[in-house]
Amino acid sequence: MGRISRVSLIIGLILFPTILFAQFNNNTTSPYSRFGLGDLSSRSLGRTAAMGGASLASRNSLQINMANPASYNSLDSLAFLFEFGINGKFSKFNSELESTGANDINFNYLAFNFRITPWMAASMGLTPYSDVGYNIEIYDYLENTGNFYTVYYGDGSLSRAYLGFAVEPYKNISLGANLNYLFGNLSHNSELYFLDSPYFYNAQKYERVRIRQFGFDFGLQAILPLKNNQKIIFGAVLENKPEYRAFKSDIAQKNISISVPVGTSTTTVSDQDTINIQEEEKGKIKFPLTYGAGVSYVKENEWEVNFDYYHQTWSDATFFGTINPVLTDLNKFAIGAEWIPDKFSIRSYIKRVAYRAGIKYEKSYLMLNNQQINDFGITFGIGLPIYRSSSTINIAAELGRRGTKKDNLIEEKYAKLNLSVNLHDLWFIKRRYD
Repeated sequence: MGRISRVSLIIGLILFPTILFAQFNNNTTSPYSRFGLGDLSSRSLGRTAAMGGASLASRNSLQINMANPASYNSLDSLAFLFEFGINGKFSKFNSELESTGANDINFNYLAFNFRITPWMAASMGLTPYSDVGYNIEIYDYLENTGNFYTVYYGDGSLSRAYLGFAVEPYKNISLGANLNYLFGNLSHNSELYFLDSPYFYNAQKYERVRIRQFGFDFGLQAILPLKNNQKIIFGAVLENKPEYRAFKSDIAQKNISISVPVGTSTTTVSDQDTINIQEEEKGKIKFPLTYGAGVSYVKENEWEVNFDYYHQTWSDATFFGTINPVLTDLNKFAIGAEWIPDKFSIRSYIKRVAYRAGIKYEKSYLMLNNQQINDFGITFGIGLPIYRSSSTINIAAELGRRGTKKDNLIEEKYAKLNLSVNLHDLWFIKRRYD
């Protein structure tokens, strides 16, 4: 009981500041985060980030798989897992006119996984859902008006705190479910300034959305044992159009400042007018139907090959009762593999290292200028065992390209680096002697 109390204290000390931090954490500077809910985060974290994100059918007794809640009971009966990760993204944005770059380094996630009974396991944690972070400046000219300057900028994050359970109702069949709490704030702002004429009103618009609500998602994994410690695992996940309570506020205003001569000097006369103001209004955001399926071919302690398909019907999602015209259905394909030369080697550390690689292709949920924004990436990484323990340091890298320079769009070339630490311990051991 003393150890359980210490677990509760550790969880509280870590989760409380992390949840506060998640409110302000921002992990993107992409102009594509201006649309929808921003840049959507992958649920494939840690180990499988180096495997193209393919993880829906993956079961590993020493790693946490948050992509499918049915995997939570894959750990040993006395195991307690704690994992956290940070990531960095280095991007170069190219259009037909210019190029720029940006770097982002942030906390990514944390999670716990442990057994409750011999037939039930649980997991809890905090993961990112989406990020908004952009600053776009546009200079243009309009006849009879002159030069004008428009800036679009926004920030914010949505985070997902979850508590999940997995059970095994029949041998080789695992069912899981997550209770999710989605929360966070997103802001989208625009400002217009006329540069050549002091007699035009400048305009500003500020919009903010706040989300606070619970939801559920479900998972299944089925294991087909084969000879020679090999097996095939089938996995599936489902989230059925959850509705989240949301609050929206909006303000639009115009202002002007003119220098007026007064005698031998001048004075500045300002005028500001609020065009529209909407106090925080309660509504709903209907998220898409989400489903995915995967298959994993495994030889225990040696190698694993995964394939995933993932789909979200964002074309049906509604935001405060309306459909966003730039959103379309998301489809994602991923394949990845892991190889361990000799997991139990005594003499060679290199042979105990896990080597991973993968490929992903995503047709994203954005449709801009009649072009669906696609994302292609290759991933690779390693799992470094920690001396005299079952804990692991996972390092994953991804090189990819998103978008295009055609049709006045932006091409993003990026490199991601993910570092996660998975700590393994044996808990709930009944002592024979005090």
